Amino acid sequence: MHEIGYKLSSEEHGPKALVDNARRAEDAGFSYALISDHFHPWIERQGESPFVWSVIGALSEATERLRIGTGVTCPTIRIHPAIIAQAAATSELLLPRRFFLGLGTGENLNEHILGDKWPSAAQRLEMLEEAIEVIRTLWKGGQRSHYGRHYTVENARIYSLPDEPPPIFIAGSGDKAVELAARAGDGLISVAPDGETVETFEAAGGKGKPRIAEMHVCYSENAAEARKTATEWWPNIAMGGQLGQDLALPAHYEAVAELVSEDDVAEAVACGPDPDRHIEEISKFLDAGYEQVTVHQIGPDQAGFFSFYEDSVLPKVT
Repeated sequence: MHEIGYKLSSEEHGPKALVDNARRAEDAGFSYALISDHFHPWIERQGESPFVWSVIGALSEATERLRIGTGVTCPTIRIHPAIIAQAAATSELLLPRRFFLGLGTGENLNEHILGDKWPSAAQRLEMLEEAIEVIRTLWKGGQRSHYGRHYTVENARIYSLPDEPPPIFIAGSGDKAVELAARAGDGLISVAPDGETVETFEAAGGKGKPRIAEMHVCYSENAAEARKTATEWWPNIAMGGQLGQDLALPAHYEAVAELVSEDDVAEAVACGPDPDRHIEEISKFLDAGYEQVTVHQIGPDQAGFFSFYEDSVLPKVT
């Protein structure tokens, strides 16, 4: 059994638009949504970055069935994990059995804003694992303290707790992050249709735990226009290696984006009005072992995308 989800792109849409998009996604037949948690957009053209926890509160009233997860929150630098624990507990109370907490090691783009040093990848994983421990400890209820290498919590209690805590999904692509997801998480979030990632996850203890993928598309009635839109609005998809984690400002991403071509973006994004192209991309993730595939429509034409997926794609893949 697989599910198709929708990406609520906080970098491209303001808070009211995100709420409208979630309502439309539910009506179109998407079963869940991932909402990104950023302080900055990747590039200036995207132009938005509302506070995710406020939006989640609004989503709880605007939707009835759609499950909502953060895709993903960094609980290590910009926001202390104790605060994330409280925010996620409240979100679960507002969205009972419809909320899940997606966590990751974050990007310098968002985490540098308070003047903190950007740690190495190994340090970030270590911090994330301790942050998850803090969150789960506070979710047990009662007064709790934690004195760790990276975080201190002293005599803290979350009073508004759900009967059951929300599941924690951990984003990962490299082996160590995927192994952490298997060891410390309730599920995996990843972005490449790579069967080896799923195999690593299962071998490290994730067998039987759900796996969520995220893919990018750009629907338009004109394929050439879709390629152009995807390149203008989401060139960061074609930036490989550590750049996505280490650059500090939207201007830095824009400088790199000058080296990105439409062909580079089109290799990573299903562009245009052919449903078979979109279904082919979804199938890559399903064939790799992902059970849930999250579709991110790049650019402003969300209405056209919803109509296209409702009529031509979702009936063939759900």
